[in-house]
Amino acid sequence: MSVSREIVALLGFVGMFALMALRVPIGVAMGIVGVLGFGALSGLKPALNLLSNVPLSVVTDYNLSIIPMFILMGAFATRSGMSTELFAAGRAWLGHLRGGLAMASIVACGGFAAINGSSVATAATMTQVALPEMRNAGYSGALSAGLIAAGGTLGIMIPPSVIFVLYGIMTETDISKLFAAGVIPGLMAIGFYFLVVQFIAWRHPHLLPRGESHSWGSRLSSLRGLWATIFLFVFVLGGIYVGFYTVTEAAGVGAVGTLILGLLRGRLGPREIKAALVDTLRVSSAIMMIVIGAYLFGYFLTITQFTQQSLEFLVNLPVGKYGVLALVLVGYFILGAVMDELAMILLTVPIVFPAMMQLGFDPIWFGVIIVMAVTFGMICPPVGINVFVINSLARDISLVDIYRGTFPFIGVDVLRLLILSAFPAISLWLPGFVK
Repeated sequence: MSVSREIVALLGFVGMFALMALRVPIGVAMGIVGVLGFGALSGLKPALNLLSNVPLSVVTDYNLSIIPMFILMGAFATRSGMSTELFAAGRAWLGHLRGGLAMASIVACGGFAAINGSSVATAATMTQVALPEMRNAGYSGALSAGLIAAGGTLGIMIPPSVIFVLYGIMTETDISKLFAAGVIPGLMAIGFYFLVVQFIAWRHPHLLPRGESHSWGSRLSSLRGLWATIFLFVFVLGGIYVGFYTVTEAAGVGAVGTLILGLLRGRLGPREIKAALVDTLRVSSAIMMIVIGAYLFGYFLTITQFTQQSLEFLVNLPVGKYGVLALVLVGYFILGAVMDELAMILLTVPIVFPAMMQLGFDPIWFGVIIVMAVTFGMICPPVGINVFVINSLARDISLVDIYRGTFPFIGVDVLRLLILSAFPAISLWLPGFVK
């Protein structure tokens, strides 16, 4: 019986990846395999009960309401032009430097991530805002697109982050502390990306020419447009950190606050509000479909005892705790090349998290490491969802060129991951102040 279940689990993974290769949406692929596998082991009636109960329990889960609320907040922010204001301020202060527009794009990605929470949305928005400016200034199209793809990953590191929310719900880890833990690694990413830009500007100055210089008056004037972004960041995340409201309440407050700011500033009319609601519905539905599929597949793995056996295997490996961590990260890099980041988190965390806890790792620190590992898959071939999003908006820049443009930034991301793995206190310092 044990061998039979192991074979069924293996066939389940093969079937899931086969469906993904046939372009079946990943949530649907996981759901189909999960229900069929569960039915093969437990019978048709239990499988149908699973299929009828899991979707309802997911879409009515109060904790998961955080996700559409933060997505709505980001949609309102996008439609009200906050990303444009962030880039304009960065250009005014940094544009005169060699590679200044590239650094302005990084700053804008980081700032937009602080009110958005989605990597794909950050990459898509900044492609439309910053990429034309950089190309008009004579920047390399491949490098500019690669930079925006890498900068987009800040959307799931700098809070609020959908990935942190899912990780927190699945592991029962304090989401507010996870948000705090992502701040310093996110700022480190911005600093490291700056270093990459400056190094390339030094070695290949023709790729990153200087931009026009702005007067001090225009620089100071550009800061006036940032007050709404700063206010939202402090109002939402500051309220979480000092204990004014829970993360779920903060998501609703942030969405309503962004709407009110957009109305007061005359940036959101009926058309923009409708578009933001449609965008939120589309993205939230896609995420919930993946969550439902992952839950169905998770029940299948549980009944095959694959989860328990994987836990025992990882804990008993004779390579030490950091050896196990290294193997887990390598596994994430491989999965990231073929799988969506949300599905990867939902599928793997129930397996690897208990093992990491048994080995003595901190759950908040491990959440940061997991999110960083996931970001590699968003810009690495052959999937690289951020790369595909940028290519869909800038058709004249090939996928190969965009991937080539991401390589320098992937290099410093690996360095950042090694530093945070070696020194957990870096990501655990801020969460110590959260109530």
